[in-house]
Amino acid sequence: MDNTELLHLVKQISIKYFKKPFPDDAIFNNRLRTTGGRYLPSKRRIEINPKYLRELGIDELTGIIKHELCHYHLHIEGKGYQHRDRDFRELLNKVDAPRHCRALPSKENEKRHHYKCTQCGLLYKRKRQINLSRYRCGKCKGRLKKV
Repeated sequence: MDNTELLHLVKQISIKYFKKPFPDDAIFNNRLRTTGGRYLPSKRRIEINPKYLRELGIDELTGIIKHELCHYHLHIEGKGYQHRDRDFRELLNKVDAPRHCRALPSKENEKRHHYKCTQCGLLYKRKRQINLSRYRCGKCKGRLKKV
């Protein structure tokens, strides 16, 4: 799928779920790392992470597009379009859009450091190594050890 097909899909979803046209721009952005998509109010553009299409498929992509269209249409109407706004949450529920996107399967396997509490046995997975003399278990304040 390229940018023109993405734009066509966004326009279809906008008409189907929001009953409103989408005259602006939607593109794939390969530089997005921690999110499925974003809406840029200053440019009135929706950017989508193409990794979600490759790894999770068209259904997850549709959910991300619906989420970003909620931001877009509320911004155009002058209503609250941020995550904390009631208008945004209500529109998400109305069109059955996800509040957050799922984690990419390729990113889930990146956690490399495993720590275990010596008292309660709670397991912690971290990308970065932590200083064991400085940090304790958040549940019981017990010491941590590297597994």
